Amino acid sequence: MRTHFFYLFLGLSAAAISCSSPTSENTSTALLPPDAAQVPTETLLHGISLRDDYAWLKDKSNPDVIAYLEAENAYTDTLMSSQKELINSLFEEMKGRIKEEDQSAPIKIDDYYYYNRSVSGKQYRVYCRKKGSMEAPEEVLLDLNQLAEGKKFLSMGNYSISPNHQYMAYTLDSTGAEVFDLYVKELASGQLLEDVIPNVSYSLVWGQDNQTLFYSINDETNRPYKIFKHKLGVSYMEDMQVFHEEDDRYFVSISQSKDRQYLLIDNHSKITSETYYLPVNDPNGEFTLFSPRVDGVEYTVYPYRNKFFILTNDGAINYRLMECSGAQTSRSNWKEVIAGRDSVKIEGLELFANHLVLSERSQGLRQIKVMNLANRTSYYVPFPDPMYNVSLGGNVNYTSSKLRITYSSLVWPEKVYEFDMNSQATQDIKVEEVPGYDPAQYQSERIYATASDGTRIPISLLYKKGMEKNGQNPTYLYGYGSYGSITNTSFNTSRISLLDRGFIYAVAHIRGSGDLGEQWYQEGKFTKKKNTFTDFIACAEHLAAENYTKAEKIVAVGGSAGGLLMGAVANMKPEAFGVIVAKVPFVDVMNTMLDPNLPLTVTEYEEWGNPNEKEYFEYMLSYSPYDNVSAQDYPHMLVTAGLNDPRVGYWEAAKWVAKLRDLKTDNKELLFKINMGAGHMGASGRYNYLKETAFEYAFILDKINPQIQ
Repeated sequence: MRTHFFYLFLGLSAAAISCSSPTSENTSTALLPPDAAQVPTETLLHGISLRDDYAWLKDKSNPDVIAYLEAENAYTDTLMSSQKELINSLFEEMKGRIKEEDQSAPIKIDDYYYYNRSVSGKQYRVYCRKKGSMEAPEEVLLDLNQLAEGKKFLSMGNYSISPNHQYMAYTLDSTGAEVFDLYVKELASGQLLEDVIPNVSYSLVWGQDNQTLFYSINDETNRPYKIFKHKLGVSYMEDMQVFHEEDDRYFVSISQSKDRQYLLIDNHSKITSETYYLPVNDPNGEFTLFSPRVDGVEYTVYPYRNKFFILTNDGAINYRLMECSGAQTSRSNWKEVIAGRDSVKIEGLELFANHLVLSERSQGLRQIKVMNLANRTSYYVPFPDPMYNVSLGGNVNYTSSKLRITYSSLVWPEKVYEFDMNSQATQDIKVEEVPGYDPAQYQSERIYATASDGTRIPISLLYKKGMEKNGQNPTYLYGYGSYGSITNTSFNTSRISLLDRGFIYAVAHIRGSGDLGEQWYQEGKFTKKKNTFTDFIACAEHLAAENYTKAEKIVAVGGSAGGLLMGAVANMKPEAFGVIVAKVPFVDVMNTMLDPNLPLTVTEYEEWGNPNEKEYFEYMLSYSPYDNVSAQDYPHMLVTAGLNDPRVGYWEAAKWVAKLRDLKTDNKELLFKINMGAGHMGASGRYNYLKETAFEYAFILDKINPQIQ
């Protein structure tokens, strides 16, 4: 057993810790890492005993826990001290590719143009508006840089402008725990009202009377479960509860329909949903249930004149579009508008006065379908590239015939433009400027790996033109593969620093994601979860077999549930990777899923399974990264966490690292970096974010090939 970390770190002077300059393979012989004490605990379930030697790390009120985490940070800082010059160089390089004085595409609401902008040298956005035109004088609504002074972290959860444009309600988080305080600002005077409401969640919407605010709060597990109504000028202690969901599987939120006619409460588990609605001009009225929940059925409601459109998976795994009259909303009265299809998933809907717009996914790409509501004819919006990323955002004007589209690709920076749904003409609103970047120097392609069961797994690739398939190219392989989430293939300025150093950037579109539709997701959850892991390994092996790279030059990267992926593949096939980066990783699957008092656990039963049922218990135990660490060689590893993370507890990474340190048989570097003042999303502020990325890239470059720094 290695020397206990308290003696190793707290008993040594700073000079003694930093006296060596470790490099490459044998760094662990130059400086011993922290060694967490083993305090065995056991959980008995289904006749199986689960031993946990590091459960004590879960208690951050214990000074020994904080000391251990600080020792890990000190160890990481010491080993990375030789890379300070590279980290600074990467940071300046990445900062040089962002336009420091920049402005978002403005959104017109009534007579006002709302936008936010960045200021050179400042970490946070400034929220502004102009009245009448973009040539009018600017009115600063909120400067987050001022609010962040003296704070290590600041994040705005949400904001909402009152219908008469006189008030701005907004929520702030200063710890990273995603628990917010709500404030209301009178915009004409710039004064804050006394209406401060602590411990709210993300949802926030005004009533039509400009005096009523609806907001959500979390329970003790950080689940949004109640909606309250607040009157300006009245103590929040007197706020009225308008909705309460007692089932721990469900999350609630409140929003306003685009036509501004209804307030909508969405009550959603992972697989089931229901909606309640209330006319917006009756804020004191009672919400009406649209259609009762049915287990496994999801639906989303879109009011339209005297009827409703509904997106639902009822009778269609990839969803279908229905409609019903406003007077008869029960499921039996829904009529089909667009049928479900096996090869095309309907992902979302934007509703306008004269048009209906569907976001669909086919062959891994999003398509935008526009329907004329007068005659029900439709067409698809054309896109110029074979691989791209497209989204709909900022479409707040119900009466508009202009559809706002955000478009980018692995090669092309983001462009926001308006598409006229009548004439099909386009007009650019904002094109991202990337100083020094020439898209003509880079190339993307899509290839396919073959999984162990014969399934073809897409891989998106980006690299600098002239790349040779010689088996020597370092490769950054990203994966996620959970919750049916879409794996992002949009443009990112930071990764240019890797591409220009000869890296291939690769995205594995593995099962468990929604990249190829709902069935693709279903094939990577519950007792099919291991498909996610074996798909990712197949992608890595395919890249090596096709001579793009070789195993020791592959960097596997994933965060959160993607960190689960990293932990699983590290145990299953460590020799397939040279480096693994696991960010805020969900790796202590069994202990987390057996604790219903933790955030997300109960609702996650519908993603991973309920371990109180023997079938799921045994299957989850067979892949849980923490429970399957073994005495074998592992790749170089960088693990990150946030002390205030409400989604994946910091202790999951801490326990996993401690167990890896105890059991692994190699002398490769294992570094654990925990942000002591942030949560799941990492550092706040655009420069702090770039510094974290620069640190990650420096670790990767040093381990893959120090000569290419």
